[in-house]
Parts: sequence; C-alpha cells; structure tokens
Amino acid sequence: MIVKIKRTADPKDIANLKEHLQNKGFEIHDSVGKTYSLFGVVGDTAGFDLRSLYAFHCVDSVIRVQEPFKKVNRKFQKEDTIIEVGDVKIGGDEVIIMAGPCSVESFEQVDIIAKAVKASGAKILRGGAFKPRTSPYSYQGMGVEGLKILREIGDKYDMPIISELMSTENINDFIKYVDIIQIGARNMQNFALLKELGKIDKPVMLKRGFSNTIEEWLMSAEYIMAGGNHKVILCERGIRTFEPYTRNTLDISTVPIVKKLSHLPVVIDPSHAAGKWDYVESLSMASIAAGADGLIIEVHHEPENAMSDGAQSLKPKKFNELMKKARVLAAAVNKKV
Repeated sequence: MIVKIKRTADPKDIANLKEHLQNKGFEIHDSVGKTYSLFGVVGDTAGFDLRSLYAFHCVDSVIRVQEPFKKVNRKFQKEDTIIEVGDVKIGGDEVIIMAGPCSVESFEQVDIIAKAVKASGAKILRGGAFKPRTSPYSYQGMGVEGLKILREIGDKYDMPIISELMSTENINDFIKYVDIIQIGARNMQNFALLKELGKIDKPVMLKRGFSNTIEEWLMSAEYIMAGGNHKVILCERGIRTFEPYTRNTLDISTVPIVKKLSHLPVVIDPSHAAGKWDYVESLSMASIAAGADGLIIEVHHEPENAMSDGAQSLKPKKFNELMKKARVLAAAVNKKV
C-alpha cells in the first residue's frame, strides 16, 4: 500500500507511524517530494485495515496497490530511476547507446569495434563472453578470458562494459570485471540467479523473455529489487510470435506501458528483435520516438566472419550513419544521443 503524508505533518507523528507499520511486519520505503512525501509499504496487506492509519494525524490518504509488483511500481516511486554507471546516466534526458560485438572473439576484434563505436558516440561497450546458444555445438564464448578482454578495452576507451551472466557460479567474476550485468531472455525467470543479483551492488539489465508477459517481466525485476539491489534496467528484445520475417517481434508498446507502470529505465535491443541488420536502424528510430532510455546494438567490422549473430550486426560505417540520424530524432522528442 501507499501512504501519503501531509505536507505539514509533525516529524514525531511520522516517526510513530513508521514504527507502527514496522512493528506490523511491513517494510517501509520513503519517497520525499517537494510538495508531499510517500511511504511505500511492502508486505501482506490483505488482512490489514487501511482505515486504521487515519488515526495518525500525519496521514493524508492510503491507497492499496493491486499489482503484485511493489518496488518496481511507479505508485511507490513517482520519479524516474536513473542508473549511474561512472559518468553515464541511464534513464535521464539522454538516450544511452550500448554497442559492440555479439561475442568476444579476440582482443584485436573487440579493440577495432570499440574504437569505432566510441568514435560514433556509443557510451557503453557490449560484448558476450558467455554465450547461451540454442545449439550446444554453436560458439559458447571465451568465458572469463573474454571478460578480461572487455575490461581492458573498456578501460582503454573509457567505456563502461556490459556482458551477459548465465549462472550463479560466475557472479564474482562479473562483479570484478563488468560494470552492468546483463540477464538474457532465457534466464529472465531464473529466480535463484535473480535472488543472488539482489544481494550485490551493481546495475543489472534484465531482458524480457521472448514468451513472457510484461507483468512477468516486472515481477522478475521485483525479485532483484526485493533482495536490496535497486539498480535495475529493463530491456525489451522482441517476443516470439507467428511472424517469420524477423527473428522476434519487437513489442514497441512496452516502452509507454512500462513507463506508466514502473519508474525503471527501459532499453531496447533492436538487433535481437530484427535478426537482420537492415531492419536495425528503423527499429532503433522507432524506439527513440517511443521514449526508450537507451539502445543496445550489435556491431562487427566483419559480420560475415562473426562467430555469432553476424546477420544482425551493423558494420561500423552503418552504425555511424544510424547515430547521426538518432541525434536528429532524439532532439525532436526533447532528448539527446
């Protein structure tokens, strides 16, 4: 439930209310605004008499939250969450571009691509070191060695890095080498992994599963936040439909829907949605127009020789052209790239 506190409330009365709720077993999250303050009350409120709280003179109104997700809910926090990674802010007035290869293949390969995407304006370097592939015979990634390469090149070009974590056994390696931990579509409901991520102090980008509803996606984010880690970024990467012309179907409606339901930043992955490089630019433009906080785009200087997902990877020249158009479009919706 949400308790709105009167602007002129006595601090002692507010403290008594907070103590009363905590004694009832509830978890309290304060949200202090310019004109009023809120208590986000987390716990089983089904049998609790909300009207009893009006006995406290500081209480202006009480609202029961119907949605199963609480900490993720915009009703609990009106202001947009902004995730800071070094000097980069995800969720503000800038559309943050994350770019790089699908897979780390060598130091030289990542170095060439990082230099190019940095020059074009990308702020975060992406790259896969552990690759969850449909076939066990496909390239599985370089593992920890790949993370070390990403870290070294990220430091070289002053770019935070993002890479995908697949299991709990590698969490310490990701804490050591990675700035943003990506959880892929296949692990969106790996609740054991999500619980462990709730215990760490590092941003997590949670991709929507290709067969999951928006509510299920938000509930997975709730698992991370319930553990204490509030640095969560949501990523839409396309859902599975009957349409064979693209790898997945980009659900662009998630941007306004999630923005209404939640305060968390929303990033779009047009590369995995399209599955083909020549659709990536259009989907990127649509995402910016819809209000996305960022894009994560696959770039490879030799996509025809890529170890994975070459068909959906942009060459550096094409990525540079996309960035130029993105700046123009972002300005039209009062943002920047």
